[in-house]
Amino acid sequence: MYFTIEEENLICIFDVSSRTAFINEISAALHEFIEPELCDIADNILKKLNDMSDEEFDTLIFTPEYYDEEMEE
Repeated sequence: MYFTIEEENLICIFDVSSRTAFINEISAALHEFIEPELCDIADNILKKLNDMSDEEFDTLIFTPEYYDEEMEE
């Protein structure tokens, strides 16, 4: 199971100490998101979280990804 860069960046603003805590937080925040794209990203994250076990979740390391245009030159 993998997360996209956009998903990982959103994940990094939440409590990821456990899968259950994360699911609860992102579910609550989903109702506050205004941008449709952000809602889609959060929905995709929730689907992936519900498809994995706590053990799988515990092996994941979440770090924000940054895009640097200079790196492509």
